[in-house]
Amino acid sequence: MTALRGQAPPAKPTGPRPRREYAAGLILGAVGAGLVLLSVRQGWARVATPAPAPLPASVVSVSGQDLVPLAGALALAALASLAAVIATRRLARRLAGLLMAAFGVIVAVAVCLPLAASDVLGSARVSAVSQAGSATAGGAAAGSPGSVPGGAAPGVTAVGHVTMTAALWRPAAVAGALIIVAAGLLVAWRGPAWPVMSSRYELPEQPERRPPADSGALWDALSSGADPTDRTGAGTGQHGPD
Repeated sequence: MTALRGQAPPAKPTGPRPRREYAAGLILGAVGAGLVLLSVRQGWARVATPAPAPLPASVVSVSGQDLVPLAGALALAALASLAAVIATRRLARRLAGLLMAAFGVIVAVAVCLPLAASDVLGSARVSAVSQAGSATAGGAAAGSPGSVPGGAAPGVTAVGHVTMTAALWRPAAVAGALIIVAAGLLVAWRGPAWPVMSSRYELPEQPERRPPADSGALWDALSSGADPTDRTGAGTGQHGPD
């Protein structure tokens, strides 16, 4: 049955499958980015530096954020790209998905790169100075990890013993990066068919309005026996003689 003249065709309903894919893409992206952020905030290495007697050896923990700061920054960027997925449509949404997948690839590569002992020692020096400074400002230098009495920075030197402790968190960061890649590819592949946030705020299409007839046309219609208020065209015929 064809649509009446002047009425917009009914909108194509959005099925449950695109909505499920939409939710899955957003959840995967959020879970992957959250897993990366959680992993890089854990200790990935520990540096033990001997101290002169009777002082104990200083131990400084080095987090993944200290060693691979790019991973945390790109995980936050992946979270921001989820907002772009929600707010965009069609080609822009596809590009947002590709950008999110690229963030995941870079995070995975950065986390998988080998870490040298010199890199860990350099990050440990920076972390030790930061910890000592924070403890001095808070008046708790004697109880802070990796500090020495008097609030001085611990002596992290080249003779410090480096122990890698990221047996769990480093692979978890790689897994989170791969989840981000999967979410980005899903958005780039199926995103244009997903619901659009702004569609509910668009005004419905108004039916076509016929321009009002002038007074001359109304009188002509009346004189010919037609009903000028009939828009279906059923009453436009002339009446024959009685």
